[in-house]
Amino acid sequence: MSDILGDWKRSHYCGDLRAELIGQEVCLMGWVHRRRDHGGLIFIDLRDRTGIAQLALDPDRDLESHTKAESVRNEFVVAAIGKVSPRPDGTVNPKMKTGEVEIEISELRILSVAKTPPFMLDEFTDVAENLRLKYRYLDLRREGIQRNLMMRHKVAQTVRNYLTDNNFLEIETPVLTKSTPEGARDYLVPSRVNLGEFYALPQSPQLFKQLLMVSGFDRYFQIVRCFRDEDLRADRQPEFTQIDCELSFVDRDDIMTIMEGMIARIFKEALDVSLDLPMPRMEFAEVMDRYGVDNPDLRFEMELKNLTDLVKGSGFKVFADVASKGGLVKALNAKGCATFSRKELDGLTDFVGIYGAKGLAWVKIQEDGNWQSPIAKFFTAEELEAITKAMDAVPGDLLLFVADTVTVANEALGRLRGHIGQKLGLADPKEYRFVWVTDFPLLEWDGEERRHVAVHHPFTAPLDEDLPLLETDPGKARAKAYDLVLNGSEIGGGSIRIHDQAVQSKMFGLLGIEEEEAQQKFGFLLDALEFGAPPHGGIAFGLDRVMMVLTGAESIRDVIAFPKTQKATCLMSEAPGAVAEKQLRELGIRLAARNKQA
Repeated sequence: MSDILGDWKRSHYCGDLRAELIGQEVCLMGWVHRRRDHGGLIFIDLRDRTGIAQLALDPDRDLESHTKAESVRNEFVVAAIGKVSPRPDGTVNPKMKTGEVEIEISELRILSVAKTPPFMLDEFTDVAENLRLKYRYLDLRREGIQRNLMMRHKVAQTVRNYLTDNNFLEIETPVLTKSTPEGARDYLVPSRVNLGEFYALPQSPQLFKQLLMVSGFDRYFQIVRCFRDEDLRADRQPEFTQIDCELSFVDRDDIMTIMEGMIARIFKEALDVSLDLPMPRMEFAEVMDRYGVDNPDLRFEMELKNLTDLVKGSGFKVFADVASKGGLVKALNAKGCATFSRKELDGLTDFVGIYGAKGLAWVKIQEDGNWQSPIAKFFTAEELEAITKAMDAVPGDLLLFVADTVTVANEALGRLRGHIGQKLGLADPKEYRFVWVTDFPLLEWDGEERRHVAVHHPFTAPLDEDLPLLETDPGKARAKAYDLVLNGSEIGGGSIRIHDQAVQSKMFGLLGIEEEEAQQKFGFLLDALEFGAPPHGGIAFGLDRVMMVLTGAESIRDVIAFPKTQKATCLMSEAPGAVAEKQLRELGIRLAARNKQA
């Protein structure tokens, strides 16, 4: 039977004990990390979220407590009172914050017994992720996960303090809102009071934060939960957290400058890393030309080269055909990688196939400067020399080529660049390279739906100089949008919004949204724009992604307290799950699958 806590009060956290407390009586509470019997003495490593303290139990000092200690096992919850003492000579542990002291226990209470955990809670024990997620409350006791979540708290406080210092107001927006199916799929919530109608969980507070600008709250922020019913991957969850901001009477430069300051404050307070400001900026067109993707990792070189004009009239039919049909022939130089085996090259070919590339041509530059490649015979000596020069190739280099549509060639080679950089360890994990990507296309053509779709979202404003293109050539219009990219990951994105009702209506028309449909979906926003809307814009940062970078976590699940799996399930609570027929009847819902089984 467990002891009662009684009137005991914790005086210190375990990790706070230091030599300056020697001689003081303390009361500690926590979990038994391990127990060690040394003849008559018993040592208990007591753990809480701040660290570990060593308890020493001597039968000559308190026999009852020593007897209790004999029954203690890992993860028992105990409380102990004792005197802080220096560790005996030769037993000081310099690797521990509390390694100079131990507690000579005068009384021990066992507050809760524990079953043997399904896995060791030692930080370096390798445990299958599914098992960790099933017993997440145990996994959360591990030092690394606790450290991540404590840093997350610190970052959230830093954000609140910085934005408050810059005159932002933290305002909550609704969680039960209206479905506006532009972008990812909504999570729907049925209404019992209004049968047959549904709320949607917000993909972002976009419309409401714009309405706050119309309302005169010229600087808003919120650390907010958002929901998207989409396929998952290592850095994506069905519910996630955004640092969400909106400002009035500003342009893009104002927003980027303020947000750079926030990110710099986060890195300084979380990691004691000073960032160079202002951060570099690069237009979308340049980023795509040099790196193939709009979220490049700038910690290493290996830029892509456009060879389309060089190979347009070559004897290599694959390249020549693609070039003559408006496609793209691009290549990258993997410096010093001519030693790659045929198996490794086949692996790279398979990799670009994931992104739609029909193949990957390769060239090894030999010691004499000649090409070793199946495609070498199709080029003249002059063409070989021109390509080698364009690629800045020297003996030992490996040239990799993709010839395809503009979209496929860019993405396939851009992703391959990142893949090779990771494979070769080219990116320093302690280096932080930021870049603002600006001037994105406003619209892109969806061949399947045969209409334009918004690259950012339907409320993004075009560049002022591109406004006439909405009438003549909307596909060429650029957006007042901006993404902040860090080490190959987009950590935030935003735009200046359309504040003119006529421009917003024009935008809906370009997206194939008729006036009646626009009024049905976004009528409250369109109405608000008619009552004096200030120029405004905003940005949202993915807090989970920021935390992945700050902590060095490999999975987004390691920076979230209770994450979902890649199948959007919670292994611990077994959500989602079936509900009772009575609940469904109250909501006016009949399940087709369940009825079919019946």
